[in-house]
Amino acid sequence: MKVIYNNIIPFGRFRAINLCGVVFAKQKYGKLNKTIINHESVHTIQQLEMLIVFFYLWYVIEWLVRFCMCGDAIKAYYNISFEREAYHNERNYAYRRYRRLWAWTSYLVRK
Repeated sequence: MKVIYNNIIPFGRFRAINLCGVVFAKQKYGKLNKTIINHESVHTIQQLEMLIVFFYLWYVIEWLVRFCMCGDAIKAYYNISFEREAYHNERNYAYRRYRRLWAWTSYLVRK
């Protein structure tokens, strides 16, 4: 996974964003730690299993649905199934080895 450090992308308060398997990180925060790298690696797997285009389509639609449900953009972001899977497993450095296909679907509904 390639990491590109810059001063523009991602926008807002986020430290990194994964676009088509390439991670863009804000240079002012310094080098990404292994937890963030692991989080973004989970997104790379999600993107590949959804053929990239469908990942972004689903991501936006799910964010819109969650935003309509709670009325808070940040809360909607944290409740997207892709983000829930990545945040839940970002400190589990072996997760990618045993992750099952379409694992993010189990995060669609809160348990």
